[in-house]
Amino acid sequence: METIPAKNMLTRTKNNFWFGTDYNMNIYRGCSHGCIYCDSRSDCYGINAFDQVRAKTKALAILEDNLRRKTLKGVVGTGAMSDPYNPMEKKHQLTRQALELFKRYGYGVAIATKSPLVTRDKDLLAAIQKRSPVLVKITITCADDPLAKLIEPHVAPSSARFAAIKELSDSGIFAGVLLMPILPFINDTPANIKAIVTAAAEQGARFIYPAFGVTLRDSQRLYYYDQLDAHFPGIKKEYLRRFGNAYSCASPQAKSLWTIFTRECQHYGLLYKMEDIVGHYKLEHGSQQLSFFD
Repeated sequence: METIPAKNMLTRTKNNFWFGTDYNMNIYRGCSHGCIYCDSRSDCYGINAFDQVRAKTKALAILEDNLRRKTLKGVVGTGAMSDPYNPMEKKHQLTRQALELFKRYGYGVAIATKSPLVTRDKDLLAAIQKRSPVLVKITITCADDPLAKLIEPHVAPSSARFAAIKELSDSGIFAGVLLMPILPFINDTPANIKAIVTAAAEQGARFIYPAFGVTLRDSQRLYYYDQLDAHFPGIKKEYLRRFGNAYSCASPQAKSLWTIFTRECQHYGLLYKMEDIVGHYKLEHGSQQLSFFD
């Protein structure tokens, strides 16, 4: 696996609204999932050869130095720019070794992934959760495996991701669904939303956090439109007509989908408001050392 230079592994978050994280970490760069909607393809991030996964040189040594030097412990978020459980992780185990360091130095972790490989590390996550907050959010956008394959071509089927949530939940890990993006004219249907909420509840998810739309900009928009032409002929015209060059492309059904979504979540007792999700996972770990209200 190729590596790229790195000077720092932890960056302080500007605010901790997004799942209550205090720091961000990306131990890999690039992603091989091939999701047609991925914002990380945007020019502003400057990631060349985005579909190639590369590790950061001496990442673990740099991370340990960062953790040792920080005066404020907190929750480290990972998975925002590159999936920490990409296929390379199975062999190189950089994410697992990072979790070992979080455990040693008393940091919590909030993981975003599309990979069932995260279940490999349920032992470490459970150990970390005894002292510090742990949250795992698995992205699921389609209840239907064939549709998911079209928009997330190199990702495990949605059914396998639901199974991963069950395995984590059965191990006592605070796990749930990141329900985004919901793509206008593709997966923004009441049937899809209901099916995802129902399956999440059946598999023991604690929460679902949604976004009923997609964001598009520069080269990412061009890539997305090419994929629409290849797999969903005619839908690009709907985007151009309704959204033009807008960055935020909300589903025309967003309001009604939100009503359906919240009703279903309330029925099954699933958390769906950010403040409730953060409050629960930060207060439910063993020692309750880190408070949502800090």
